[in-house]
Amino acid sequence: MFDTMTMTKIVAGVCGTLLVFLLGNWAAESLYHVGSDSHGDGHGEVTQAYAVDTGTDEAHADEEMADVAVDFNVVLASADVTKGEKLFKACKSCHTTEEGKNKTGPSLHGVVGRKVDAVDGFAYSGNLEKVVDVWTADNLNHFLENPRGFAPGTKMSYKGMKDIEDRASLILWLDTLDGVQTIDVSAMATTDATAEETSDTAMDAPAEGTTDVPVEEAASGGDIAALVAAADIAEGEKLFKKCKACHAVEPGKNRTGPSLYGVVGRAVGSVEGFKYSGSLVAVAQSWDAEELNGFLENPKTFAPGTKMKYKGLKNIEDRANLIAWLDSLDG
Repeated sequence: MFDTMTMTKIVAGVCGTLLVFLLGNWAAESLYHVGSDSHGDGHGEVTQAYAVDTGTDEAHADEEMADVAVDFNVVLASADVTKGEKLFKACKSCHTTEEGKNKTGPSLHGVVGRKVDAVDGFAYSGNLEKVVDVWTADNLNHFLENPRGFAPGTKMSYKGMKDIEDRASLILWLDTLDGVQTIDVSAMATTDATAEETSDTAMDAPAEGTTDVPVEEAASGGDIAALVAAADIAEGEKLFKKCKACHAVEPGKNRTGPSLYGVVGRAVGSVEGFKYSGSLVAVAQSWDAEELNGFLENPKTFAPGTKMKYKGLKNIEDRANLIAWLDSLDG
């Protein structure tokens, strides 16, 4: 038989173990919130009180946002010069804004509108000269987004400024440094508004000498091919400004979207080096005029799940003009 002291020790040990278990259970439950559902039926819904950030969702969100087809001129028209000055801190370790004063990189005084190799006393690598001649706002936009992607072999090691609004603000600020305004923001805003108004008017009002049948209805049933055959290629080239923020037309040169060189008639998902989402391959095999027409009108409806966020080119004549111009690129 156990004596009284031994029994007391056993009971105390059991109680201590139970206390540790209860305290551990309380600590675990404190990390979670248990509440009832909206129906009040007594079933608890466990809601995680913390989240482990794996970066997956954020990376996916960044990838989705990068697919937005944005006209850079529209973004530039509403850019923030003050914000651009603050963003320059990402550049100041290698660049100055003082005329004639170079660091690792050339001075950025008067960079907007000048030739790519125009700074005296700076030894350029030569790679930029193979890509562009002048630092237009558009060229700066693409270079700042991904220097090594835009000019392979460039000595610039900066990984890029991914936000298009940040790039627009920085470029607009750089344009103020030499007192010569190269970028006419007011003209950009006016041009964009006029183009949109003209496009809407063309959709709503029949041309002189035609019937009141909408162009879309007249072109249904495959008539897009006829519209492309009679399209205005020069107008199509102008319309490409809606696409150039994300697409290039040089063979093998991809941006956020694949190169559109030779797109008319090629197999969907066939550009080497570009990672497709897979949604397009499920709905189309080749980019003929009819498929391009449907996709350009409403990408999300044509290929649900596509990463392309562009809302679409609503005027069928505009789509025909753009397709005709794209078809002319590869001869």
